[in-house]
Amino acid sequence: MNSIEIKNLTKSYKTFTLNNINLSVPKGYIMGFIGENGAGKTTTIKTLLNIAKRDQGEVTILGRDLDSNELDIKSKIGYVSGDMFYPKKSIKEITKVYKRFYTQWDESLYQSYLVKFKLDPNKKIHELSKGMQLKYLITLSLSHHAELLILDEPTSGLDPVARDNLLELFQTIIEDEETTIFFSTHITSDLEKCADYITFIKDGNIIESCSKDDLIDAYRYVSGSEKELEIMKDRLISFKTNAFGFNGLIKTNNVVKSDTAKIGQPTLDEIMIFHTAQEGVIL
Repeated sequence: MNSIEIKNLTKSYKTFTLNNINLSVPKGYIMGFIGENGAGKTTTIKTLLNIAKRDQGEVTILGRDLDSNELDIKSKIGYVSGDMFYPKKSIKEITKVYKRFYTQWDESLYQSYLVKFKLDPNKKIHELSKGMQLKYLITLSLSHHAELLILDEPTSGLDPVARDNLLELFQTIIEDEETTIFFSTHITSDLEKCADYITFIKDGNIIESCSKDDLIDAYRYVSGSEKELEIMKDRLISFKTNAFGFNGLIKTNNVVKSDTAKIGQPTLDEIMIFHTAQEGVIL
């Protein structure tokens, strides 16, 4: 079963179009959603949640059509972003209002997460670190037994230690294989640590959507001399030159046995950076 199924989704604005998006997120896994700023990550999430109305397409969440079952579906979703609401209110005050919207709210589970994350219910939101604020948002989501967590740039602005702690938490959350995480970020190193699948969006179009291992295996990072660049130039997705020659990105199936350039496995960062440039253009 897929927790999210998006088919032929389109959303147009004056200066940007989300173009015919097709995307599946398997249940019980972490899907990383990557792309440069303005590529369409947040627009996709807003249309996925019906915050922005799509122009066309179908969205199925947790096996049910979003348009016909929106309220019930949203009761099973936890949404977490880098932005915090009501900073002058205390954890206790916000929770008192929040839990009224969820019939499946589990108070004992909520209290256990407060203890686990060392969250003081009397603390005001602005008194918490960014990492603790995110842990509180995740606590709210998990305390109504959310089956799908949608995270929009949640680790942006966190220090490396706080990010690493949250990534470990995400992996713990999916251990029961019942909870799915859809994780939008431009910090691709986070996804290399925790994601099972990757979707890469560029200019409103899905470039790749597959397992993380398959995505990385589909590309090779290349470096070599100017002479080797001339031999490979037409097969490279994009490249940049330096004092010693060049480095670039190539599809694995475009590598030939006669290539003498140094060829290795790319990082997600390198795939995104080189793929975001126009094909064949020197970076």
